[in-house]
This record gives sequence, C-alpha cells and structure tokens, in this order.
Amino acid sequence: MITHLKTLWHDNEAASAVEYGLLVALIAAVIIVAVTAIGTNLSAKFTEVAGKLK
Repeated sequence: MITHLKTLWHDNEAASAVEYGLLVALIAAVIIVAVTAIGTNLSAKFTEVAGKLK
C-alpha cells in the first residue's frame, strides 16, 4: 500500500489529474454562482412583468 502511495506521489500524471480536477471544480462553482444570480434576477423580472399584466 505504501509503495503504491509513493508511486502516486512521484507520478506527474496523477498530479496533472488532480490539477485538472480542481480546475473543473472551480469552473463548475463559477457556473453555478452565475446561473443562480441570473436565475434570481430573471425570476424578479418575470414577477414584475406578471404584476404589470394584471
């Protein structure tokens, strides 16, 4: 087990995979925040328009 962990520690491909994973997680978080903000603003706009139609 320890030998396997040492191999992973010195393996550059594993480090790249971790970096890519972190990058994907960061991009996903930014997208989620942006979509949430847009969704909130869009919901408020639809409520405003619906109120004016009554």
